[in-house]
Amino acid sequence: MSATQARPIHISGFNRQAFDFYPTPDWVTHALVRHVPLRGPIWEACCGDGAMARVLQRHRHQVVATDLHDRGFGRGRVDFFQQTEFPDGCQTMVTNPPYGDGGELIRATNASVGMLKFVRHALDLTARANGQLALLVRIQWMAGKRASTLIASGPLSRVVVLTKRICWFDHGPKTNAGQHHHAWLFWDYAHDRSSPPTMVFGDYQEDITPH
Repeated sequence: MSATQARPIHISGFNRQAFDFYPTPDWVTHALVRHVPLRGPIWEACCGDGAMARVLQRHRHQVVATDLHDRGFGRGRVDFFQQTEFPDGCQTMVTNPPYGDGGELIRATNASVGMLKFVRHALDLTARANGQLALLVRIQWMAGKRASTLIASGPLSRVVVLTKRICWFDHGPKTNAGQHHHAWLFWDYAHDRSSPPTMVFGDYQEDITPH
């Protein structure tokens, strides 16, 4: 594709999956585990088909996996917004929130509001648990006024910037390059709020699972 044929940043060239179902590539979760000390057990609240949960399990973390939709992994039909606390015993929540910005029925303004609602509720639950929260977000989203205010409202401990764009699907030779830069936002309610968050860079690695 030439420069004159470049796609707008929000357009991949393919229809979006229903309910924003895009399994997280393993290397993305590896990048988180390499750079933050997670306290288990861990709650994966948007587990999908278990892509992220399986990586966490391979790193010897106990994982409670739930999702609004039943995709054959974890416990389905669990509405995140109806939850008032972490599952029993869980100290950390790790997930890739649904962005909801594709399809004919959802517009960008609704997607932004939905993402803010998700992060706000996740922070509320994490505060009640005095726990940790790791969310995979677009860097562009972080820079928004409302998003940045919400991010700063919690004890942000670390930002893991991914140095490779995520490719969410494989259509062989027709696959387009990833369109967004992402980062992990990591809040820890044991973090000293007088200490500013640190930023590190997570690169692509196939598999660093301990043996």
